[in-house]
Amino acid sequence: MNSTTNLSSLIWSSADDVLRGLFKPSEYGRVILPFVVMRRLDCVLEPKKEEVYELFTKYKDQLEDPSPVILRQVSLPFFNTSRFDLSRIKSDPNNVLMNFNNYVQGYSNNVLDIIENFSINPLVEKLHKQNRLYLLIDKFTEFDLHPDKIDNHQMGSVYEELLRKFSEMSNEESGDHFTPRDVVKLLVSFVFGGDKQNLLGEGKIRSVFDPCCGTGGMLTIGKEWVHENINPNLKIDLYGQELNDVTYSICKSDLLMMDENPENIHGPCSSISDDRLQGRKFDYMITNPPFGVSWKSEEEFVKEEAKDPNGRFFVGTPRTSDGSMIFLQHLINKMNPEGSRIGIVFNGSPLFTGDAGSGESEIRKWIIENDWLECIISLPDRMFFNTGITTYVWIVTNKKSSDRKGNVQLIDGTSFSTSMRKNLGDKGKYITEEQIQELFQIYQNNEENEFCKIYPNSFFGYTKVVVEQPLIEDGAIKTDKQGNPKPDTSKRDSERVLLSENIDEYYNREVKPHIPDTWMDRSKDKIGYEINFTKYFYKFSPLRSLEDISQDLKSLDDEIKRLSMEMTDE
Repeated sequence: MNSTTNLSSLIWSSADDVLRGLFKPSEYGRVILPFVVMRRLDCVLEPKKEEVYELFTKYKDQLEDPSPVILRQVSLPFFNTSRFDLSRIKSDPNNVLMNFNNYVQGYSNNVLDIIENFSINPLVEKLHKQNRLYLLIDKFTEFDLHPDKIDNHQMGSVYEELLRKFSEMSNEESGDHFTPRDVVKLLVSFVFGGDKQNLLGEGKIRSVFDPCCGTGGMLTIGKEWVHENINPNLKIDLYGQELNDVTYSICKSDLLMMDENPENIHGPCSSISDDRLQGRKFDYMITNPPFGVSWKSEEEFVKEEAKDPNGRFFVGTPRTSDGSMIFLQHLINKMNPEGSRIGIVFNGSPLFTGDAGSGESEIRKWIIENDWLECIISLPDRMFFNTGITTYVWIVTNKKSSDRKGNVQLIDGTSFSTSMRKNLGDKGKYITEEQIQELFQIYQNNEENEFCKIYPNSFFGYTKVVVEQPLIEDGAIKTDKQGNPKPDTSKRDSERVLLSENIDEYYNREVKPHIPDTWMDRSKDKIGYEINFTKYFYKFSPLRSLEDISQDLKSLDDEIKRLSMEMTDE
């Protein structure tokens, strides 16, 4: 049980012995995860179990709500007033369901909310009817999940390993995945390490927010990283919102046992159409929104808010098939005027999808022209459990340092990885602590080299110019009364002209000499922005000579003849 992977496998196999045949493997998560949470809660409460029950018995008739007294006496953020826990339920096999329900209802309200969001009642009923509820409880009481044995960092890994197994069984789309710890550590090192001065000192309080926080790993690792690397005494308030009811419940329970404030975690609901933290501003925001997932179900709400000049989406909206940039707009809306930093994980789509004038291009234009885009780091492929695609970390801030103003830093981190001994789903690579440090040093140096390019903001912009060419019919150009070519009888094409270029000079140099009867319709000019990351780091590899290829073919032919002769001799 030294390895969290071993522990998650043991939990899985133990539960599989009981659940097989009654539930599909894709449904296991709905049963296993709440029992893991309840067992962990039991392990924490065990030393105080009798004391809590005695306090409740003493004060239940004296006070309308004895909760504050109990919490103060036991020095824990939660309690359970039932005589039962999972271990004690086993002592009465004939009344398992009744005692289990009594046990669940004995929890303090903050835990009851967590358990209710797991929606376990029908699952428990089904287990009981098939005489398997007792068996499952018996299995889970074998595990010691006390934080002294399995700390919160390890427990987070166990949750995510179990969730990975369930998502594989469910064939969930690649966007529904969990962020590996190495990717989280890289992201938080750039977000917080790039703002070290603001995190030093005594008596400071800083806020961190994740709008799709999952099990809360990004939040807790971020806080841990700051305490270990910058300021152990800094007070950091964690906030999150989560759509999935299971991961929302896990996140709240984990924060509860870390003595964090679980009431800062909101859900289960969408951050986009049901923002529970509306109007709040945060110092730091870190997130990994789902890749390539449609926001069609929220389209009506988003389009309505986009009409509001003060709304989150007024500048534009991406196509409904991918809501990645919707989340970035949501976060930018929550930046403090005094300064905030955002770290967000994207696939390649937000870099270049959408032509000039499209929602995606308008969002990129808005971000870059406001000088908010500080840095983009490309990650190696095969870094995630459920997808092998290349991903990118964007660092967005409204408080760039003076040496970074007006520029964007691009870092090619695709070669900074180590192969895993054994793949975990699609994850076949990881980034070591040393490699994270190397990449962060490249970022800090802010100097161009083979892994780093620095460009002015305008470098990514272009003007899309419409070029018209008349159609010739019967040897003549159709014209209007003024003798001008009719627009409806024109061929229409376009040219992309970099913002750094003079459009007339470009047209006279690149278009007019080759197609002399064209003209530009400058009334249709559109400014667009895109980031062609691969192009900027492209390294030309010269083609091999025909002589070298011929020599290789001859060598292969000679080898085939030799092997053929050896076989004939035998």
